[in-house]
Amino acid sequence: MTGRVESVNVAFVRSDIDTRAPDGRTGIDKRPVDGPVLLTAAGVQGDTICETKHHGGPDQAVYAYAAEDLAFWTAELGQEFRPGGVGENLTVSGVDCTGAVLGERWQVGDAVLQVRSCRTPCRVFAGFRAVPDLVKRFIAAGRPGAYLAVERQGLVRAGDTVELLDRPDHGVTVADLMAASTVARERVPEVAVAREYMGVRVRAWLDRALELSGA
Repeated sequence: MTGRVESVNVAFVRSDIDTRAPDGRTGIDKRPVDGPVLLTAAGVQGDTICETKHHGGPDQAVYAYAAEDLAFWTAELGQEFRPGGVGENLTVSGVDCTGAVLGERWQVGDAVLQVRSCRTPCRVFAGFRAVPDLVKRFIAAGRPGAYLAVERQGLVRAGDTVELLDRPDHGVTVADLMAASTVARERVPEVAVAREYMGVRVRAWLDRALELSGA
């Protein structure tokens, strides 16, 4: 896999979207920035995470989404999805974010990133795009995008190459994880083989799901 960074996006903090958060603020509206941006284990320099219970942290330091999938949503919903349009930090092209295997590593600019999880949509996302049933449609489409940890910090900018460095052989993808955690709970044991590559929040969900299933 060799792809390209189309843009690096950081939050334009807003308070006009119904978040039901105590302070009413959200950083879901990501917009492209010029020049290099530092990616660290703590996240994307200049970005803002307003709701830290479910977002951010070292296992969700960077959110990547494919330009090809943005084009899908533009056609599907009849509204333009520009870079940052689903709240992603990295808009990439030529990269299969849906088929990314948990634990695979990417060289992106000067940084090395590792795929840790899928994105699970929420009502803030639906409010941001003004599509009431978007959560259901996003899950059904199976185009979640990938959350990544920063294994080696570095500068990234639009135009940088995205190169696959290595990939575990378990074969569990971010799309598999999304399905197992939403509409296909019978697949929980299937995705459990990739537990060591999952983020802390996902491992906690997985352990509870396995206990409930008796697996």
